[in-house]
Amino acid sequence: MTYKKIQLLCVLLYFCIASGCSDVVRLESPRLEMQEAPLGVSVPHPVFSWHLDSDRKEVEQNAYEIRVSPILEGLDSESSLVWNSGKVASDAMQAVYDGQALEQGTDYYWKVRAYTNEGTTAWSKAHRFSTAIGADRWQAEWIGEDRLSNPGENRDSLYTRLAARYLRKEFAGGQKDIRRAMLYISGLGAYEAYLNGERVSDDFLAPALTFYSKLVYYNTYDVTRLLHKGDNTLGVILGNGRYFWLRAQGKPIAGFGLPRLLARLEVEYEDGSRQAVVTDGSWKVTSKGPIIANNEYDGEEYDARKELPGWNRSGYDDTGWQPADVVSAPAGQLCAQPCPPIRVMERVRPVSITRIPSGKYLVDMGQNMVGRLNATFTARKDSVVTMRFSELLNPDSTLYVANLRSAKATDLFTAAADGKYTWKPAFVFHGFRYIELDGLTEMPAAKDLEVEVLYDDMATIGTFETDNRVINQVYSNAYWGIRGNYRNMPTDCPQRDERHGWMGDRTTGCWGESFIFENCLLYRKWLQDIECSQGDNGCISVVSPQYWYERA
Repeated sequence: MTYKKIQLLCVLLYFCIASGCSDVVRLESPRLEMQEAPLGVSVPHPVFSWHLDSDRKEVEQNAYEIRVSPILEGLDSESSLVWNSGKVASDAMQAVYDGQALEQGTDYYWKVRAYTNEGTTAWSKAHRFSTAIGADRWQAEWIGEDRLSNPGENRDSLYTRLAARYLRKEFAGGQKDIRRAMLYISGLGAYEAYLNGERVSDDFLAPALTFYSKLVYYNTYDVTRLLHKGDNTLGVILGNGRYFWLRAQGKPIAGFGLPRLLARLEVEYEDGSRQAVVTDGSWKVTSKGPIIANNEYDGEEYDARKELPGWNRSGYDDTGWQPADVVSAPAGQLCAQPCPPIRVMERVRPVSITRIPSGKYLVDMGQNMVGRLNATFTARKDSVVTMRFSELLNPDSTLYVANLRSAKATDLFTAAADGKYTWKPAFVFHGFRYIELDGLTEMPAAKDLEVEVLYDDMATIGTFETDNRVINQVYSNAYWGIRGNYRNMPTDCPQRDERHGWMGDRTTGCWGESFIFENCLLYRKWLQDIECSQGDNGCISVVSPQYWYERA
């Protein structure tokens, strides 16, 4: 090493020691309200958290510092900060916001650093969060199609039935540069939202379910990249979820009404001007689209002959659609969703596909799982492709479905013409290992069938392995079983006509589950469900949310 290099190294070492910078202690996983970059935070004093990582032992935090600003570049400018905690002596790796009042519907940025006995960490990367909007800001109406208008639709029989609603609104945007566009939306029971033909998010069965007579969640999305100058179109498909009746005829399962939508799109332009598009009677609606039925217990029916090409883009001819009905708001309080959504968490291919004596195809996924089938297949015009799901087989290789009770667990796809199709349901999931396919013109290949494993978005934080094959299999069964029963609440089963949050099941298992999954937000949300389902006399429902009308 040359003399000049030694000099440079000494200078760098001096400045590092003088500043207290540490390259052996790293600040990791900065979170706000236990999420990395949440949108629509509704609490006025959110909690920041982080943890430290180091190769050294006995590292201890003795202080922290947090900065918050509505301007990303303002984090290093004292005049732009809404909170500068200063150096706070504490070994706690969390802090409650204690700055200026956070404004509704606003972006904020924050960063944190920690002081330790091994020096000061670098500042964390700047993280964004946005705040929720208040009731006075919505200026929107709940809308939908307030009638049963298709053959066979009903809410009174054992097998209730209702087609999806399609809603759209074309609007003229400005010719100015867009700085920010945020969509606030709640579609009950579940929705898929599109802006100019593109999905707004990959959330599944949003918003998170609740006991709707007490509480209703809405979601917040940044849609800046999807908005155009000039003409734009916002489109939404409404599924039934748990808002419309899943069962009737003496079954004590709650229903709340026909599907309905509330939305507010806020656009901010670079010149400071704003525009808002809200749900009202000027929207158009139809229930004559391709999703002719959807029920979590029974499955989804899709008729490709009824497809509406371009319905969620500008210029579509919607003269055959009806003006949307302005409907009553749900009884529950409208709140920003506090937990992550359900998403595709894994993708699995079949281990075998065989033709059984009936001529149907039997697909073995090799593992009992929960999700939906994304299938590519060939079919003839007007033929119905039937997809049935089960966890077990009968001795003759037919599906064992007795444990499903009244649940049909069947998806139906009607082809519009001879040809190849790729399809997956929008509003249902199944618990299964085996799939029976009927109505195909040829045997599908494994590459054409993919199961999207669905549950609440959370990290797997723990693993377990021994040298004993049986114990390892028991753990694997538990791993698949636990996450297969996360559906905005911890359920008892994902396959039959029940799927409730039974209070006895998971109250005994939640602690053990937390060693495998980062499930804190799911269970925090479920605690709110339990409170909402509590009776006036203090009695706790046997299931929460209280979709089953029984109390302990």
